[in-house]
Amino acid sequence: MAKLRLGRYDFTICLTFGAYAMVSIIIPMVLVPLAASLDFPLDDGGMGRGGALQLGRSVPMVLSMLVCGFAAGIWGKRRSLGFATLLMSLGLIICALSPSYAILFTALALSGLGEGVVEGLATPFVQDLHPEEPGRYLNITHAFWSVGVVTLTLVAGYLLLQGVGWRSLVLAVGLLPLIPTVAFLWPNPAMREYDQRDKTHWREVCHDTWEIMRQRRFWLFFATMFFAGGAEFCLTFWVASFIQLEYAGSALLAGAGTALFAAGMFIGRIGSGYLVSQNNLLKLVLWMSLAGVFLTLLLPLALTLAVLFPLLFLSGIATSTLWPSLQSIGALSVKGDNTMMMIMFSCSGVPGCGFFAALMGSMGDWLGLRLSFALVPACFLVLFLLLGYAYLTERREAQPGK
Repeated sequence: MAKLRLGRYDFTICLTFGAYAMVSIIIPMVLVPLAASLDFPLDDGGMGRGGALQLGRSVPMVLSMLVCGFAAGIWGKRRSLGFATLLMSLGLIICALSPSYAILFTALALSGLGEGVVEGLATPFVQDLHPEEPGRYLNITHAFWSVGVVTLTLVAGYLLLQGVGWRSLVLAVGLLPLIPTVAFLWPNPAMREYDQRDKTHWREVCHDTWEIMRQRRFWLFFATMFFAGGAEFCLTFWVASFIQLEYAGSALLAGAGTALFAAGMFIGRIGSGYLVSQNNLLKLVLWMSLAGVFLTLLLPLALTLAVLFPLLFLSGIATSTLWPSLQSIGALSVKGDNTMMMIMFSCSGVPGCGFFAALMGSMGDWLGLRLSFALVPACFLVLFLLLGYAYLTERREAQPGK
């Protein structure tokens, strides 16, 4: 394998993923005190409304992903990402000032518009920077999502325990995306040629999208992204509340549990980025999804935090490579423009995050949060079956005469 070469915009994308993760996870992290403050306490029938916050964020994310290909065609990916991180910041700052559930919901939707562009364009931007072995670089840059989660959950958990209000924490996180905003939008003559080459006419964007959608293999990976999003974000969104409600854990313990899950994801992504070649990514995600089935089946059976925490760490490793690897594998398996393909894959993964997080909250009101965790191994199982089919199809097509 070739030596990894990381440049200025690789580090900017790492910062972007870290800020994006903090923006995404701060509301789940402060959800218990936030819900009590805005009159929908989770332990009194408010889990459905709590889960709906993620669904309300996911819908505008999808809408912005659907148009971010056109935005990239006009302004280029680099500038579009800069405006997106600015929008993320504004949305979360308004969240911190929200006096009601309705305004909070609307502000999260505004932030979601920016997050959708980041989700849609950050991955193909990395793919453009490193067309040789993109999967390795994608796993490494996506690992900084986990860095953001670990940092946020530990710091926020400690500060909540010390009595810091949820609004102050949300406001502080809302300021963080301004750092990559400056890095993306600061004029860079060295990127002038790339920016010009990166622009595309809207008719070409429509043509590329249609050509991708005509291929059956695209829809297979589109489906895998939906269930991968559900498997990952059900854990990311609900672990902190699960620890607080089912184990009477403090905010710091809730943060530690989420941080352990994210630490497992970080180790899995960094390790696969350095050790696993592009040709072996499909095998990797296939076996990781199978491991995820068995590990997450044990989560609701854990009676103490001493048992739950190691399981969360191992579940993070199993979950780690799914999202970036599936996008990279799909982009190389399906014919067409990589940018539009990755945007469309995210248009499946993000709704998977929102749908399953909201469904888990509704099931929590009905069955209890512990039993609702059965959704996670179900997502992993469907994902394993879909990937198994993709793997067998690939092997059959590779045989002589096929």
